[in-house]
Amino acid sequence: MATITELKCAVRETLESRGVLGQLKARIRAEVFSALEDKRPSERPQLSHENLLINELIREYLEFNKYKYTASVLTAESGQPEVPLDRQFLAHELNVAEDASSKSVPLLYGLVSHFVNNDDSGGKVFLRGSSLPPGPSSSTHGTDA
Repeated sequence: MATITELKCAVRETLESRGVLGQLKARIRAEVFSALEDKRPSERPQLSHENLLINELIREYLEFNKYKYTASVLTAESGQPEVPLDRQFLAHELNVAEDASSKSVPLLYGLVSHFVNNDDSGGKVFLRGSSLPPGPSSSTHGTDA
């Protein structure tokens, strides 16, 4: 007769081989974060416009790749609205033009592809400063100007 330890190992191996164990762990994490957030909603800072857009790009990517529990943790932890932003609105806010084929994948794929395959200005992209306040570590770095 199998011992409890052997039975636990067999169940774990079966769940792992079916790909269910990772999903269960992610679902438990999502539920824990959701429960914690329900008790402390006022502690979360308000989302900036940039964070809202970034989180939405990430959520679209996660949902496309069927990482639904990870997406639910992102939504719960970040304060992102439960209802995803409209894709056309998101593309407009990012100044992105799409063709029919690009609409079949998340916007993040198109953005990464654009920058990986774009050969303008020697492969470098000119980045402008964010509207976010500087983080604590950014004030410690000097410039050699």
